[in-house]
Amino acid sequence: MRIFLLLLVALAAIGESQGGSKDHSRLKRDVLLRSKRRWVLSTIELEENMEVEYPFKISTMFNDKTIGKKYKFEMSGDGVHDGLFSINDTTGDVYVHRKVDREEKEIYHITFDVWDKSTNTKMDRELSFDVEVKDINDKAPMFTNFNKTVNVDENTEEGFLPASMEVTDRDMEKTDNSKVSIRVVSQNPAEPKINVTQIDDRMARLTFKGCFDYDKAKQFKVKLTASDHGKPPLSTTEVITLNIVNKNNNAPKFKQKQYEVEAVEMTTHDDILRIAVEDKDAPNTDGWKAKYYFISGNEEEIYSLRTDPKTNECILSVVKEKNYNQNTLVNLTIGAENVEPLSICKDNKLIKDPKLLPPPDSVNVTVKMLDTNDAPVFEEQTKEVYQVEESEPGQVLYTPKVQDIDSSNVRFVMVEDPAGWMSLDEKTGKLTTTKKMNRESPFVDENNIYRVAFAAIDDGTPPATSTCTIKVHLRDINDNTPKLVNSSMIFCDNKVIKIMVPAEDSDAEPFSGPFIFTLKDDKTLKRLWKLDPAHGEQAGLVALKSLERGNYSIPLLIQDKQNMIGHETLEVEVCDCGGGDVCVRTINPCSTNVSDAAIGTIILGLLLFLLLLVIIVCYKQKQKFQSFEDQGQQSLIHYNEEGMSVDCKAEPVHLIQASGGTVTDGIKQSFVQKTKTVDHLWSDERQDIATHLPQQINSCMSMGMDTSTQQQRRSRSSYDCSSRFSMGLGSKRSTVQQISTLTYRGYVSSNPHLQILVENSIDKTSREEAVGQENNPIKFAYEGEGSRCGSLDELAFDILDGNLSFLDHLGPRFNTLAEMCNASVVKKTAALEGTKG
Repeated sequence: MRIFLLLLVALAAIGESQGGSKDHSRLKRDVLLRSKRRWVLSTIELEENMEVEYPFKISTMFNDKTIGKKYKFEMSGDGVHDGLFSINDTTGDVYVHRKVDREEKEIYHITFDVWDKSTNTKMDRELSFDVEVKDINDKAPMFTNFNKTVNVDENTEEGFLPASMEVTDRDMEKTDNSKVSIRVVSQNPAEPKINVTQIDDRMARLTFKGCFDYDKAKQFKVKLTASDHGKPPLSTTEVITLNIVNKNNNAPKFKQKQYEVEAVEMTTHDDILRIAVEDKDAPNTDGWKAKYYFISGNEEEIYSLRTDPKTNECILSVVKEKNYNQNTLVNLTIGAENVEPLSICKDNKLIKDPKLLPPPDSVNVTVKMLDTNDAPVFEEQTKEVYQVEESEPGQVLYTPKVQDIDSSNVRFVMVEDPAGWMSLDEKTGKLTTTKKMNRESPFVDENNIYRVAFAAIDDGTPPATSTCTIKVHLRDINDNTPKLVNSSMIFCDNKVIKIMVPAEDSDAEPFSGPFIFTLKDDKTLKRLWKLDPAHGEQAGLVALKSLERGNYSIPLLIQDKQNMIGHETLEVEVCDCGGGDVCVRTINPCSTNVSDAAIGTIILGLLLFLLLLVIIVCYKQKQKFQSFEDQGQQSLIHYNEEGMSVDCKAEPVHLIQASGGTVTDGIKQSFVQKTKTVDHLWSDERQDIATHLPQQINSCMSMGMDTSTQQQRRSRSSYDCSSRFSMGLGSKRSTVQQISTLTYRGYVSSNPHLQILVENSIDKTSREEAVGQENNPIKFAYEGEGSRCGSLDELAFDILDGNLSFLDHLGPRFNTLAEMCNASVVKKTAALEGTKG
């Protein structure tokens, strides 16, 4: 190994560049070692921020292998690529091209190589060296983690303030360049005195001596300076603002020292008096809010105090009733203090000790309690009474004892008796039962207690009242039979063969369950069902065989522990069930599951329906046949038309002229004929009757088929012409029937309605003759008194015995009427003959 002294070369180069005036760069180790063909150079120190001309040579590289050869130097590493450092490839001189800052980078690691130009290969292993930047005091201290505004409570005790700070210096640590001192330069106001205490090289906190007074100074400005110990020293200045927060340094003061007020005894009163205070602290703060307390006079706690949150006033109230025998004055002393404890800054010292603080302010209040009528007082306001249920009425349950210092006349009034089981003596208050009390009543609570309340009222002005409550404890007896919980159940025979049947008893133990269940003594019932189990709170109902679908009524006997038996009937529906215990209703085909009885019922129903249908058809047919002779039977009749008479327009065939006179029926003139006897009617008048009979029948038909207006005018005393036609012939009916038969065959057969009318009339007359009612008038239902005219039936031949001579003496009015009617008949006859022709 060979050792080369490179230091002389480097120092010589530096000396040449600086003229020997100043050494800005030096080698800490100046020996270049070559070990195993690797060159190692020690660290080069370079002062930061040198004020020199750049580029500035800081060192020269040399290698003994370069002697006698063409070579070049190359350099790489920190600061080389960005142009901070460079090397002369021929001489090996190393340059720095600008200022370096230690706070940006403290050490630069650089390597260089020597290359043989002829072979373009490295002549030796690379050489490395470090450039270490030497620190100078070029950085001033800086405040960090620093709050420029801090709130300080007014009552803060002297010592540390809630204001801390941290100072940093970027110069080299543990040197004078980074060592910092902090101090207070100035403050405003000057009192209390504010200082700074440095905890370590970097941390500091403000302190003070004395106390703050919000009323004197609400804000402080403190100027701080941080200086390092470098040469020359550098410093920084900051200002911190301290805002003083108002606290309780003023006690509340009552605006008035004496108050008087009135209140009524035995009554609570809210807000009987308001007492005002004054506080100089900031409103709506704990140092301003007042709280009040009794100093004396409220030993019985009859009164209370509270603070109005808006006005800060004291509110005095009466919270407990007290009876005064006479008007009484009550003296109260009330004090006031703030929610926040009081503290005072006096002589630049903070005072918090209550013993050293001034006493709280106080006020005197005189309350005049007015005596009033006192209510009666029960010796026992609640009384427990025990009674057996269903006891006979008339039991005296309680007689109260009442005292009233203001009155001797007290009456009693029932206030609460929901079931109406009690009576109350108005004078003595004696409480007596009037009905039997039932423990199972809904008016009795779950604890078997029935509550009764009554009041005692005195005769004062105004009357005073107090109330007494009686709790009647009812002891149970066995007065209820066991019952089924559910009187109907579903038996899903496709799932189970047994269902459980629960029972209950309104009575309490020992008058309730477990129960004994039995079936009614019925052989048929016991062939279908049995009970298993038959003892307990519920029984098991078991089907002994497969049952038909349907409903079953099962009588049960249920016996409680005291052998009281309840008779119950359980309705059971046997069916198939689906997913739940619900019967599945299915629609089966018509041919399935229909019994003989059901088939018979269906057939009987069909027969009854057919019979009803036949009756309806026959009834309708009969109405059709009788439509003409029954027409108008239910028409309303008008009787308020003047001059109306029987308006039957038919020319009756039974009125035939006899003995040469003109015969009329009192309404219309009959046919004018020669005197003929009825005995010769068939031989002599056959042709005339055959001729005129159709006309008369047509007249009757026209009347029967008249309009509804004419029917309404028709009197109930008139009847259809068909009846008069058959009845008017009297004893000669057989001859007329012969004539009718001949005419019916020739004329009537062409009209089916006329045919029905004539046949019904003939049949009706024949039946009446058979029972001995021949020629008797036919009475129909009618409204009112009926027509004043006589019945036309009275003119029949069998009544007059053929003597029609009375018709000649009816007078001129009837003669005129006969002429009018005769003209109408002649006109109709001519029209009928013209139609036939």
